[in-house]
Amino acid sequence: MVRSRLYLRPTGFVEAPFGHDGKVLRLAGGLCFFSAIEAIEVEDGRRIAQTLVPVERLEDFLASLPGDLADQGRGMLARIVAPRPPLQVGARTIRLDQPQVMAILNMTPDSFSDGGRHADPGAAAAGAARMLEAGAALIDVGGESTRPGATTVWEQDEIARVVPVIQLLAGGGAAVSIDTRKAAVMAAALDAGAGLVNDVSGLTYDGEAASLVAARGAPVVLMHHQGDPATMQQDPHYGDALIDVYDWLEDRIEAAVEAGVDRSRIMIDPGIGFGKTLRHNLAVLNGLSLLHGLGCPILLGASRKRFIGALSNEAPTEARLGGSVAVVLAGAAQGVQMVRVHDAFETVQALRVWRGLRDEALSPI
Repeated sequence: MVRSRLYLRPTGFVEAPFGHDGKVLRLAGGLCFFSAIEAIEVEDGRRIAQTLVPVERLEDFLASLPGDLADQGRGMLARIVAPRPPLQVGARTIRLDQPQVMAILNMTPDSFSDGGRHADPGAAAAGAARMLEAGAALIDVGGESTRPGATTVWEQDEIARVVPVIQLLAGGGAAVSIDTRKAAVMAAALDAGAGLVNDVSGLTYDGEAASLVAARGAPVVLMHHQGDPATMQQDPHYGDALIDVYDWLEDRIEAAVEAGVDRSRIMIDPGIGFGKTLRHNLAVLNGLSLLHGLGCPILLGASRKRFIGALSNEAPTEARLGGSVAVVLAGAAQGVQMVRVHDAFETVQALRVWRGLRDEALSPI
């Protein structure tokens, strides 16, 4: 049986809606406005049509399609423009109508960028406090490296790494997320004061993770990946990287909802660098706005990753700040609600300038 699907990607972004009555739509209740949709029709996993449709002609275009495709398109459009509600992380409320910064705190000896820097909980908490002072909205604490080639850490070792610093941060009133694939680590971190679960496996690694997240009522990030960290970069392949990532995330959202997770508490992450070649990463980043059709806030984590070095004369990990900020701004321009970064001060500054430019554009002359 031939299976046809329609995907809508917002494009034709403009700085402000003024003077464009009826010709632009607001993206996810945020600071971005789009004037066109790229309508992508896929049949049995293959793109068979791509049409650039101005916003003012979008309803006519949808009406011209077969009923099921038209219904798909209208549902997707409704999700694209629907404002994303604030994210409740513990006692903290984080607005998602503007890009927010999730700062990385790796309590690991072998993470690809900052492994071994934060072995002492007190020093780690002090470093996190500086990132919060710089303007980060929350701290993402991890105790297991998921870099390409990494091996699995015993869950009790992971708990011992993350719980002390989470207790210090949460005790000081910080919003904290736990970066883990394991239900036992999630439970210990939530007990210690973490308020969000960031699972790079999209709740697929541990069979008890989804029910735990549902029972605790914690927000969760579902990240796309292909393969496991030890082997994911050996031979990643896709029929269509952007569409495949969309479909996978859609399936994981539905699985989480079926397990009892409130859809309003789900964020999605396209998983840059997790089972993807340079071309795959770029295809996903260039088409990132397509993911708004899933109706969930988007977290983008590309800080210091290998593809940045590949695009910048093989810059080493510690010399990828400029490229990391460039990706953040590219994501913000496509309406991403949150970015996960190592360099909080520089990223917050870049986003504040970007926001200032937007605010000026949104001020009527």
